[in-house]
Amino acid sequence: MQKLHRKMIPVLAPALLLGLASAAHAMVPESIQVPAGHQVAWETVGVGEITYECRDKPDAPGELGWVFMGPDAVLNDRAGTEVGRYYGPPATWEAADGSRVTATQLAVAPAGEGNIPYQLVQANPAMGEGAMTGVTYIQRLDTRGGVAPATACGEANKGERQIVRYQADYIFWKAG
Repeated sequence: MQKLHRKMIPVLAPALLLGLASAAHAMVPESIQVPAGHQVAWETVGVGEITYECRDKPDAPGELGWVFMGPDAVLNDRAGTEVGRYYGPPATWEAADGSRVTATQLAVAPAGEGNIPYQLVQANPAMGEGAMTGVTYIQRLDTRGGVAPATACGEANKGERQIVRYQADYIFWKAG
């Protein structure tokens, strides 16, 4: 009987993983779900920092606030090996092979207090050939940290920059 179980494990394991992936996708807020017809091509964990600057808010002239200036993060695979970078502006995901994409934000969803929101972006055509070739969407999930500083932003510190640590999963999708 044990021999039968050992033979079934390789057959059942992919089904179980597929089931878990489907369950995880179902838990993603609807507003940031990837349209049908796409499949996960690459999963990374971004670890780095986001820079904010105390300046006039772009959408509220004359009002000061911490304004997002850009990210700088290392992209690691699930084993912890560096496989790329995420930086900006403009927001750019670059694989270790040199291929890279920029993207347009489609939607965000709350990720809990103290965490930057989940995000769905639609990728522009890749620059260079490699891992980013054919990427259609990128999801930012499981965010930790990264929100604007809690310190006051006013005339006294206008122009000051603050760096905030963060971590997030970046899931790359391709048409399938």
